[in-house]
Amino acid sequence: MGRYIGPLTKVSRRLGTFVGGNLKAFKKRNFPPGQHGRTQGRKKLSDYAIRLQEKQKLRYLYGGLREKQFKKYFDEAVRLAGVKGGNTGDILLQLLERRLDNVVYRMGFAKTRLQARQLVRHGHFLVNGRKVNIPSFQVKPGDIIELKEKSKQSPLFKENLESRDIKSIPSWLEVDKENFRGKVLEIPEKVELEIPVNVQLIIEYYSA
Repeated sequence: MGRYIGPLTKVSRRLGTFVGGNLKAFKKRNFPPGQHGRTQGRKKLSDYAIRLQEKQKLRYLYGGLREKQFKKYFDEAVRLAGVKGGNTGDILLQLLERRLDNVVYRMGFAKTRLQARQLVRHGHFLVNGRKVNIPSFQVKPGDIIELKEKSKQSPLFKENLESRDIKSIPSWLEVDKENFRGKVLEIPEKVELEIPVNVQLIIEYYSA
């Protein structure tokens, strides 16, 4: 299955939770898409469908990751939990959070994860002084993420950083808005998501 490139607002309506797209449009039409979405409402889901829905919520929240790629993150979380100990769900979220595109978004350089992925792919960012254009690149504590010198002249980044409330930036990240630079302080112990996701149901989905 390829990466989803359609409208995320439609996905949000289908899942009943805002995972991306146009928030205003989602609030106005918060019912399943389709001819009978408004009249039929949301049907009662089976246990399997509930687990699937939680997995889809997390996939799309992080920008519509491919199923194959998302499953690799899960398998790696299981492996790390077995080797180092810890909770598989927590480790899964840590791996997703440590993606470079997510860090760029969390720091405020981009308004959405989709925009962050595009900006990373276009080569706007340096990690420890070297250009990295791979959105899935895993950052680690101590890494310095900053804009290329030429990119600092773009009004887009200044606007994005100024509009981001510094209080909304996770404590495991540090941001220097004036110098268009950020630092990864640590691996997040607990990840706070923008929407409620039952990660245990995702584990059950893949373990079934």
